[in-house]
Order: sequence, then structure tokens, then C-alpha cells
Amino acid sequence: MFIPTASEPRPKPLKLRPFRAVRYDQDVVGDLSHLVAPPQDELGPAQPRVPRGCPHHIAHLLYTQDPQAAARQLRGWLHRGVLRRDERAAVYVYQQQRGARILQRGLIGELVLPRDGKGRERLLPHEGVSPHVVRQRAAHMSGLRAQLEPLLLTYRSSQSTATQVVDHVTRRIPTVVARVGEITHTVWACSGDEEVALVTSGLSGSPALIADGHHRHAACLRLGEEPGSPWESSLALLVDTAVYPLRLSAIHRVMPELDPEKAALAAADVAEVRPLPEGPRPPRPGELVLAGGGQAWTVTDPEPGALHEALTEHPREWATLPAAVSDHLLLDTAWSVPDLPGAVRYYHDAHWAVADVAAPGSGTALLLPAITEDQVRELAGAGVLLPRKSTSFGPKPAAGLALRVLDLT
Repeated sequence: MFIPTASEPRPKPLKLRPFRAVRYDQDVVGDLSHLVAPPQDELGPAQPRVPRGCPHHIAHLLYTQDPQAAARQLRGWLHRGVLRRDERAAVYVYQQQRGARILQRGLIGELVLPRDGKGRERLLPHEGVSPHVVRQRAAHMSGLRAQLEPLLLTYRSSQSTATQVVDHVTRRIPTVVARVGEITHTVWACSGDEEVALVTSGLSGSPALIADGHHRHAACLRLGEEPGSPWESSLALLVDTAVYPLRLSAIHRVMPELDPEKAALAAADVAEVRPLPEGPRPPRPGELVLAGGGQAWTVTDPEPGALHEALTEHPREWATLPAAVSDHLLLDTAWSVPDLPGAVRYYHDAHWAVADVAAPGSGTALLLPAITEDQVRELAGAGVLLPRKSTSFGPKPAAGLALRVLDLT
């Protein structure tokens, strides 16, 4: 007798819930442009993370070394009306715009984090995490009892209804407006049940990819292991990249103790190295650019045997990834750069990396080419995590526009 097998249940769609955001009261603090923080990777090398003369700047909470003291400061701001909690729970439409160009538009809410195997197929990490950094993030979040910046997630919706409703919402008077540099950040609140259901309807489509915030996501999973924990969900920004594609850029390496000429000579043992008489330039697909002291070289065509040996304990898919060639074939194998604090500095801007090593004796920069979201999604969907510091999605959200604050007692 034929007995049909039960079909496996489909993973549940991601659930983005309304929440009562804590926000600066503009009637009390005035223009928010001087209080919210740009993403850390947009801060220049000489730009302070915590601006002077701004006692209520969100950076005082974001970069604290004492989360409990920051929690007391946060309570004080709430008590004095610097911050206030919205009366109604909402999902927030968030937009970043430069001039007339909309760079990004997405939804901020409280995302229920999938924890079972099936559910995790709906939320894809693409990079591994450092246990030490996860512990730091968890200590900051639990001590502060708040999330100051959302996870950045991308998804691709096949539904047009949600986009149409979001477009309609952005014609209303905004809830928050702040300008940071050349970027205008705008937030609108959606609090009605029907409207919330419509704007979030596109989440039932393809899986969401964690674009930024892997350590904060892992910290939430760590803190939310007990049933009923408030950390079973996380502040999140979801961007439909079918409508608003994000920018992907590489993350470049600077080795302050590595001489560039010696680096080029050693790299030639494991790859093709050619000088760039015109000086450093952005790398093209399939190449890395080595720079330092006004000199530059291209690094291409890794020697197959050396690359295979360098990646023996890693997925075979890494062989085509710039960060894997950079970190394992060059930094580890050719240059023996130690995995210690300060041995490698990371830059999201190639010009900053090159400027850091412009003077003779100041070290070596290694510039990487960017990869595409399709490449990242394909690998993440197959369960292959990229090397750390492989790519940077942007624009990232500013911190301080809509906070998730747990009950402070």
C-alpha cells in the first residue's frame, strides 16, 4: 500500500512587529542633526566618535565602556524629557536621501528572530562572528537594556502592494527629520493595524540576508536563550533591494608593520605581482592592489597549489573571494601577519587606506574589489559564510532616530 509521506512544513515568514520607539523630543533638544550618529565606518580617521559639547549625543550611549552607567544616563534622559517613548506602537518607514536621490528606503520594527533550523532559513547570515566581540555586544545590550542601532537586513519582495503603501506613507508629514553630512534621514510612523500589515506584507517572499549587524544578531541569540526573553526579538531595518539596491563596497586592509616592497616580493611567491607605475588605484575584479610609500602593485592569478593549501580548512567556494585570498594566502601564508590587535587596520574607504601608508615606513595597504549581493546571497543560501570583513553594505542607518528600549526599572 502506498502511504504518502507528510510534506515538510514551510518555514514561517519573517515577522516584523510594531514597537513603541524611544526618540529624542525635538521640542526639548532641537535639531536632531547634532545628536544622531553616522555609521562608524563613515567616520574619518581623525573624526571623534563622541563629539565634544554635545551632552545628549547618542554616541555617549553607543560607545560607552560602562553599560550600567550608560543605562543610568539613558534613564536620566527619559526622566528629563530629552527622550520620550512613542504613545503608540508602530512600524517606521525610514529613508536616506542625498539631494533628490533616494539612497535607501526600508522598514524599522521589532523582528522576531528565527531560532529553529527551518526558521533560520529565512534569516541568512553571510559572515562569521568573533566570540569575544559577541560577548562585548551582549554585555553592552543587556547592561543598557536597549538597542540603539538596528540590524540591517535585505530582502527581495515580489509584491508591489507594500511598495505602493510605503510610497503613500512618505507623502505624509514625517515623524523625524535629521541631516548628517550630505544625507537627509527621514522617519514616518505606521501605527494602524491594516497599514502595518500592508507595509510588511512583502516579507513573506525570499529569505532576508543579514547585511550588517552579525555580532549584534548573535548577541541577541545568546541573550534570548531563555523562553520569554525580550531578546527573542531585535531592532531591525529591512530594505527591499529589488526596489532600493544597497551599495556593496570592499573593506581594505592596512598592515602598519609590513614593508610594501618586502610584501610585494613575498606575494610574488604565491601570485602574479606587477608594478603600477601610475600609483595605487581601485582594484578591478580578479585583482588586489598593494600600496605603500607612494608605490603600488597589482596582485592577480594566485598559484593554485598555494591557494589550495592556504584554504585547506575552509570552504572550496572561498577560492574566488578577495577577502579569502587577502587574509589566508597573503596575510597568513606569504606575510605571516599575526592575528593580534593592531596588526591589521580595516578601512571602508580606499583613499583613507592609501593615505594611511603614504609616508615611507608607515606600512602596507591591501585594496580589495567589491563583490555583488547576488554572490553574497548565493553563498549564504548554501550555508557558506564569507571571511570576516569581506564586504560592506550601505548606506547603513544612523543611530539615534528610533531606539528600542526595554522597561528600565
